[in-house]
Amino acid sequence: MSPSWLIVVASLLFATMGVCVRLAFDHYGSGEIVMYRGVVGALMIGAMSRWRGDSLRTTVPAQHFLRSFSGVAALCLWFYAIGELPLATAMTLNYTSSLWLGLFLLGGAAVWRRQPAELGLVLVAAVGFAGVVLVLRPTIEHDQWWNGLAGLLSGMVSAAGYLQVAALGRAGEPESRIVFYFSIGGIVGGAALSSLTGWHRHTWSGIGALLAVGVLATVAQLMLTRAYVHGRTLVNASLQYLGIGFSFVFGVLLFDEQVTWTAALGMLLIVGAGVRATALRSSPAAVRGLATSRR
Repeated sequence: MSPSWLIVVASLLFATMGVCVRLAFDHYGSGEIVMYRGVVGALMIGAMSRWRGDSLRTTVPAQHFLRSFSGVAALCLWFYAIGELPLATAMTLNYTSSLWLGLFLLGGAAVWRRQPAELGLVLVAAVGFAGVVLVLRPTIEHDQWWNGLAGLLSGMVSAAGYLQVAALGRAGEPESRIVFYFSIGGIVGGAALSSLTGWHRHTWSGIGALLAVGVLATVAQLMLTRAYVHGRTLVNASLQYLGIGFSFVFGVLLFDEQVTWTAALGMLLIVGAGVRATALRSSPAAVRGLATSRR
């Protein structure tokens, strides 16, 4: 399967996972969902690695810890947002990770190289976060500001996690090993959060939703990682926004959600700004700046 099709299918699977998270949220807290997602993912990757004869031993445990810490925090925030917000809204706020990543990379390069921020980046950020305001407007009006903030923070923390994934790739870690240790981190982090917020009893419908979340998330993550390894970053990032469209359709058909025209406009602004931020991030100047900032 080509990288582009891998992204399309992965986006559909992530949107479907969002539906299952919403269903699981009726039975469990976000920490429990994250933990069981990690259990399913670790078992799947462990079995796959054993069948292939691949080793899961790593020489960079500290980097895996940092990636897991940021990734699990983002996942807990995102799952909480999915349970409390319209599905398309929660998905859109998480997709602000491209904006945050562009700001982290280009802003960091500007600081280290003592260069002023690029006008293009400033405009992209302004447009993107104007979209965030439009998306959050109906949420804030209904006194759910924390739910919207959780979704927005999930995008910001996800961006930090993506930087760690890139660092692990440069260290020679295969995608299966990255996903495996991320799943282990999900088990530990989810269990810790659940110990604070409380545990819930299992039901057959709840177990089914948890299994679906774990399987869909693991398969989608492997496909997404492979696509970014072998495909073009800008094309992949652009196609990945199909997940918002899939989530919008699922939300309307399955949960009878109503999306206002302001929220729809905000989604379009975030998508456009995210694609442009990816283009700026992939430019030769940005790459040179990032390389300098790592020295």
